[in-house]
Amino acid sequence: MKESSKIAVIGLGYVGLPLARLFATKYPVIGFDISKNRVEELRTGVDTTLEVDNDVLKEVLADTSDIPTTGLYCTDSLGDISDCNYYVITVPTPVDNTNRPILTPLYKASETVGNVLKKGDVVIYESTVYPGVTEDECVPVLEKMSGLEFNKDFFVGYSPERINPGDKEHTVEKILKVTSGSTPEIGKKVDALYASVITAGTHLAPTIKVAEAAKVIENSQRDINIAFVNELAKIFNLMDIDTNDVLEAAGTKWNFLPFKPGLVGGHCIGVDPYYLAQKAQEYGYHPEIILAGRRMNDGMGKYVASEVVKLMIQNDIKVKDSNVLVLGITFKENCPDVRNTKVVDVIKNLENYRINMDIYDPWVEPEIVYNEYELKTLKELPSKKYNAIILAVAHNEFLKLDLNEMLSDKGVVYDVKGVLEKVATKSL
Repeated sequence: MKESSKIAVIGLGYVGLPLARLFATKYPVIGFDISKNRVEELRTGVDTTLEVDNDVLKEVLADTSDIPTTGLYCTDSLGDISDCNYYVITVPTPVDNTNRPILTPLYKASETVGNVLKKGDVVIYESTVYPGVTEDECVPVLEKMSGLEFNKDFFVGYSPERINPGDKEHTVEKILKVTSGSTPEIGKKVDALYASVITAGTHLAPTIKVAEAAKVIENSQRDINIAFVNELAKIFNLMDIDTNDVLEAAGTKWNFLPFKPGLVGGHCIGVDPYYLAQKAQEYGYHPEIILAGRRMNDGMGKYVASEVVKLMIQNDIKVKDSNVLVLGITFKENCPDVRNTKVVDVIKNLENYRINMDIYDPWVEPEIVYNEYELKTLKELPSKKYNAIILAVAHNEFLKLDLNEMLSDKGVVYDVKGVLEKVATKSL
């Protein structure tokens, strides 16, 4: 890759910032985000998503957009990215209340890049989408805004993100990267760009649609497998059999897949299957297995809430006006990410029983949760007794708590994650 390459990363969230930081070790990089607050905090060397260590971030930060050889400059000014020749778009791709894909962030990011696009530039998309979005939805926006012709004046690539929020072992450079380009030559250029920083290596897909499809089925596959063990958990609970004991026994076979039951939220697994299903339905095919898995996993919040109430009744605990503590509201452990967290489903269903509820999560700021879900959370553990405690997220801090000291007489613990000692607890 030529030293003259200058990269703009559009979107500095859980995906964009780690990638921008990595590219900045070898190239001049402009990190662009529409949030002034996000840009300001990053300029001080602070990443509130905790994906990039502050000291590591400060090592690559630059004070100006005119970066000589390497470094990262963060900005919300469009003019700062006008002289880049690679534009990497890493914006979120959520679904709406009816689980239909929302492509608005992609359209807006494409408009942003289209305003500064020049001849010879390459735009690379990393957002998870259904096959065809890059070329059929995003490229027309780039052409309209820039007045340039696709695959003649400018080119595109697709390299799906595979970052696992909160995972400090499988960081971006250690995850093999799928790459692709709008022409064979551009595919090789995109692949070489990523290969220059990804130590785990790259895989050049033959087309952009293949790369898009590969990404969307990765998470759909996990979703279906988790849905299967969630259904098993429901069956074995009726039989009074411990699901984790069953999975441990079955896991002694060499080719048994080690999935566990639980709440399936987050920005990928709980969303991506709907993108694939939407596209399949446009072709006249109704994807039964994919949507059945989604229905199962989307219903687990209600199921957990009902199981908690049953457990309380079985222990002669009056449900109405009882005190319940929910441990964790993020979508996964040891991470401040609350996007599409299914713990909210548990809480909303429990509210129907007129329960007094405290939600404790030291990993996320209360105002973030309130702005997203209108729920009040605590960063400090209350010093009172509870009729029921729900371990919803397996943060390291929670595993060190003496839950028995926090329980009232006949109090119960419901372990959604199946990580606690079985004494005085019930697991999903």
